Amino acid sequence: METIFDILKTKPNEEINLMSPLVWAYIGDAVYELCIRTYLVDTTKLNPHKLHIESIKYVKASAQAHILENIMQDLTIEEQTIVKRSRNVQNHHIPKNANITQYMYATAFEGLIGYLYLTNQNERLNRIIEKCINFGKELTND
Repeated sequence: METIFDILKTKPNEEINLMSPLVWAYIGDAVYELCIRTYLVDTTKLNPHKLHIESIKYVKASAQAHILENIMQDLTIEEQTIVKRSRNVQNHHIPKNANITQYMYATAFEGLIGYLYLTNQNERLNRIIEKCINFGKELTND
């Protein structure tokens, strides 16, 4: 039986490239949060409330913007292009807990994560998530 993951992963890259970067960011937000939650569940013994508090330190817009700034030099030209497309997309959402620049870079970060996920670049996605976790650890220790 075909699962939802099989269906989602069969879109051709040409179709994914035509999607709005906001769609990439939408799915990237979910993928990144799931990775962070999984990491925290696997590496801590926190209760659900404390897991939530800890995960926010990694997934809030200011943290994502900072992480992107720190991994940008390690991205390929294609990935940097994805980041620029995602950062420059017109978004009419007004952020609550971040300034507009942080929000734009957080959207760019989520766009990159979503794009890598949708295009089945799982090994690369895993490497970037690992870097994010390491930078996130530094942020949570401040």
